[in-house]
Amino acid sequence: MCHHCVTESVKSRMLSRRDFFRTSAAAGAAAAAVSMPKPLLAQDAGRVEDMTHELHEGFPTYFGEQQLFIDQKFNYADHKFNINEWRLNEHTGTHVDAPLHFSEDGLSVAEIPVGDLVCPLAIIDIREKASADPDAQVTPGDIEAWISANGEIPDGACVAMLSGWGAHVSSDMFRNVGDDGKTMHFPGFHIEATEMLMEETGTKGIAVDTLSLDHGPSQDFAVHYSWLPSGRWGLECIANLESLPASGATLVVGAPKVRGGSGGPARVFALA
Repeated sequence: MCHHCVTESVKSRMLSRRDFFRTSAAAGAAAAAVSMPKPLLAQDAGRVEDMTHELHEGFPTYFGEQQLFIDQKFNYADHKFNINEWRLNEHTGTHVDAPLHFSEDGLSVAEIPVGDLVCPLAIIDIREKASADPDAQVTPGDIEAWISANGEIPDGACVAMLSGWGAHVSSDMFRNVGDDGKTMHFPGFHIEATEMLMEETGTKGIAVDTLSLDHGPSQDFAVHYSWLPSGRWGLECIANLESLPASGATLVVGAPKVRGGSGGPARVFALA
């Protein structure tokens, strides 16, 4: 066979292959467009709100002691890259309480179903009574008032307490230790409110803008001991709740996937 014939034959086969792949790609794209599932979350969310306080070594803690330590191992000036080593308590900053935190064998933070961490957000605003009483609590009456104004709490929701306490995060008022030098005073959930959520709704998580799910003076951690062992989770030190509507936002909790962890710092945001 002549050189020209061989060349033409190869060109013909190459064009045929190109046509085949072009047609196949077009067909594949069309099939993908037809079969691609709809996104989990609505694409018309107007904004993304950061619900996380910036964590640093001086961030206030429940026990009053430093819980984050940062040691720089490599720096750009000497090594042309930066690496820090962290040592921290799991329950520092904006963080998740896993069921294991207050139970013998509950789910660890790594075992919380990821589907439970993307959920509707219901915000109960108690700022007015918290400004008058730092020991204010979310009560069944507050939940009933929210339902009256917004409808039923969505299944799988996170119910969050907005007390306005985030405004104090950079001062001693965040812990608000009393004259006895040990008792803290800040808002939280009342045990009757969380029992109502467990018995009458499909709520998966609760959140507070303070250091504890229980209010500051609590000595028995009643909310922790009832809510977490039920397989539900909590968020403490959540930020910026005041920037969101009482209902309609979607919460996304970036919980750390640490084996055996009783909780951990989380990057939390909301779509609204």
